[in-house]
Amino acid sequence: MSEVLREAARLAEAGEPFALATVVNVRRPASARRGDRGLVTADGALVGWVGGACSEPIVVREALRAVAEGTPRLVRIGPPGTHAGPGEEIVCAESHCASEGVVEVLIEPQRPAPLLAVVGDGPAARTLAELARTIGWRVTSDAAAGAEAIVVATMGTGDDEALATALALSADYVALVASARRAGVVLSRLREHGVPEEQLAHVRSPAGLDLGPCTQEEIAVAVLAELVAWRHARAPAAAAPAEAVDPVCGMTVSVEGATATVEYEGTTYFFCCPHCRAAFLEEPARYAQPAAT
Repeated sequence: MSEVLREAARLAEAGEPFALATVVNVRRPASARRGDRGLVTADGALVGWVGGACSEPIVVREALRAVAEGTPRLVRIGPPGTHAGPGEEIVCAESHCASEGVVEVLIEPQRPAPLLAVVGDGPAARTLAELARTIGWRVTSDAAAGAEAIVVATMGTGDDEALATALALSADYVALVASARRAGVVLSRLREHGVPEEQLAHVRSPAGLDLGPCTQEEIAVAVLAELVAWRHARAPAAAAPAEAVDPVCGMTVSVEGATATVEYEGTTYFFCCPHCRAAFLEEPARYAQPAAT
């Protein structure tokens, strides 16, 4: 458990996605116990314990799906015929484990909060950084740190340079805290210096929701409100995980992080466990996909 929690803290600090997997119910015989916990990284590695070789590939597969979708799920792993009861919101997965026990695992995806770069040192910038941290966002003052959102709040001190730097990066959200008139002047100067029009069109200014005349601190609130709306409106960043079907048992397994694989006649095969891999190696012609004609 301590190993899982330490790894979770490290990944959260680094802004990397992962999923926690907790065994919440067990029907014997099964090697897992209620309360056993694991962590699945974005590359499919499993830290901790959620059961043996029959449960692990299913947990990894469902964890990567949960991270991609951003939604938790309860997974029931059991022998062939395992199904959900009336009204149950649960993912059922068949295991070919000889023990025929049943394990239920709660999988909770942990996707990193957006990284916000706040460039500037005035009241609006300081308040925005403080408020963003309060709601769990990661905040930096370095626009080049890989931020997904950049707010330039230099308030007339190096606006052109700061905004040009922000536009040269791949941030999804770029805003300039300035009046409409001043923003027009800054954008005009950047245009004269060769900044492409499509980049200039990406700038949001005046930044934030229109709340009328505001104090610097209120401007920060308006910008944060717009950032929250932007975060919830944008499409999920995670791509669906690559998967393959074990040719021996028919289980769908995650390609990411797979260790039980075989290269045969130019095709890579993925397996849920070493046992299926060994069975394939004994009779590859039986399980291999027919060559395309």
